[in-house]
Amino acid sequence: MFTLLISLAGFGQQSKPINYLGTKNTIMFDNVAYHLAWSAHPSGNYYKQEYLKQDDKIEKFKRLIIVEALTGMTKINDVVAAKVADLKKMKETNPIVNYEIFEKNGEVILDFLVSANTPDGKYLSIVERNVYRYKSITEKNGQNCVLLFAVSDRAYGKDANNFILKLKAHRVGLINLVGKFQLPEITINK
Repeated sequence: MFTLLISLAGFGQQSKPINYLGTKNTIMFDNVAYHLAWSAHPSGNYYKQEYLKQDDKIEKFKRLIIVEALTGMTKINDVVAAKVADLKKMKETNPIVNYEIFEKNGEVILDFLVSANTPDGKYLSIVERNVYRYKSITEKNGQNCVLLFAVSDRAYGKDANNFILKLKAHRVGLINLVGKFQLPEITINK
């Protein structure tokens, strides 16, 4: 479970991330600058990039921006269904896992919550709220792909319960921000 929450960053990463998607190295989101901190090209048609605030560390961030592309004839509904299947599997052993799907203009937003417990299972060690926005696009080189723009917010240890309480009151705000965000244009660099 815990490994599903942890970013892949740091595992075999070069000292400087490769900008596979040809985006800007800095993404402005909610008036905050997020800088390309990690990237991967784990398979022939899958590209992943993560962005952090200047002084954040991937091991203990508060907010992470994710941009991914899955090229080929992949359908947006298949990509979303695969993620939902993962969440349903996680929910079997973790009652905090929850999700909601919104669809508009051919795009899908998946809002979900996941968590990990301390090793003794008594307390929350991490709570992570994600808002994933999926869109089918044709990138600048003419490849069809599903683009994912996502925001991941986290709380750790004793802050986890307050994070959940605040989430109930302010849940819609992040969904609206992600939904209105001007998605980055991508040019896949192989």
